Amino acid sequence: MRTPFFFLYYVLSIFVYIISLPVILYYSFKPKYKESLPSRFFLNKTKRFKKDGIWFHACSLGEAKALAPLIEDISKAQVNISVITHTGFTTASTYKKAQVRYLPYELFMPFWQTKQRLLIVLEAELWYMLFLVAKSKGTKTVLLNARISDRSYGKYLKMRWFYSRLFKYIDLIYAQSDVDRERFESLGAKSIKVIGNIKLAQRIVAREEYTKAHGLNIVAGSTHVGEEKLVIEAFLEFKKVYKEEVRLFIVPRHPERFEAVSALMQEYAHSSKLTFSRFSQNKDLGNDLVLIDKMGELNNIYAISDIAVLGGGFAPIGGHNPLEPIAFGCKIISGKNIFNQMELFKYVKNAQLVEEDEIVQAMIKALDLPASSIDVKVDLNEIKKLIKACDYE
Repeated sequence: MRTPFFFLYYVLSIFVYIISLPVILYYSFKPKYKESLPSRFFLNKTKRFKKDGIWFHACSLGEAKALAPLIEDISKAQVNISVITHTGFTTASTYKKAQVRYLPYELFMPFWQTKQRLLIVLEAELWYMLFLVAKSKGTKTVLLNARISDRSYGKYLKMRWFYSRLFKYIDLIYAQSDVDRERFESLGAKSIKVIGNIKLAQRIVAREEYTKAHGLNIVAGSTHVGEEKLVIEAFLEFKKVYKEEVRLFIVPRHPERFEAVSALMQEYAHSSKLTFSRFSQNKDLGNDLVLIDKMGELNNIYAISDIAVLGGGFAPIGGHNPLEPIAFGCKIISGKNIFNQMELFKYVKNAQLVEEDEIVQAMIKALDLPASSIDVKVDLNEIKKLIKACDYE
């Protein structure tokens, strides 16, 4: 495995690491990255996996959640999970069977990795050193839920010379769609099978049961900078039309923004003579504007909501998972910037994709629409058989 290309790539990794150090150190003091960056780039509290077993690598929150149907069937083998983001780490840590680590930067892979029975990497986490070192240690490698978006495909093609080398170290690829399979093949990948999007197999449940207050509940879920203002202003216009009781819950995507969103909501509450509360201080969900400033509550709030305005689609983020609000019978409204969720939205019925200035009209229209739904499933039997073969003491 130690080819001239390996040494060239490794030297390049060292160079990139050195020149990036000032930026890494700067962001390491930011609340959003204070755990992930020191762990990934300085191996802070990032021990090797203690025991060989079945290793899953999931970038962030959505991918970590999608592991549930696969992990629940593992009874004997050690479950190891690596992630990139803080939200991914938090979600992965809910699996009682698992050891969870932040994935170190590629420079550390030859020294940090240990032999595993199986490495399953989700979606587009195509780290060259991750796969190469795994294969060199005798680990079977799988790329699961593999996809290449319309937006990214051109960039991948320009780097075909690189990806054709990387795919030599991946034993099996389970793609989301025939389009994805064709794209991977054009990049030099082999042994590709289409099994659908494993996120469709999630069992989505509420962890807490809250009493739904009388009237209409609208939730803005996983919002980003600028999106709260858009939704609040649309909500205020909607209230002028909808004469019955209605309230708005806002659930920011990132906890470090709770204070800023709280200040914004209080300002609107004061100027519009509305009631406002923070969930962390008052569990009463009957106020006009409620900030859900506690992690892990989004599904619980979807469960008592009627209309869900998904964040990440009005900012250039790429959208967020529509399956969660669908599981609780919500009517979905999203912006059109859903390039990271296009595959999921293909299966969704009765979701409104609108521009920023169309949110209030979408809220009005939602009153007469049936709940958003999805009727496509994915068969996990093949990947489960592979995992079962590695599930031993």
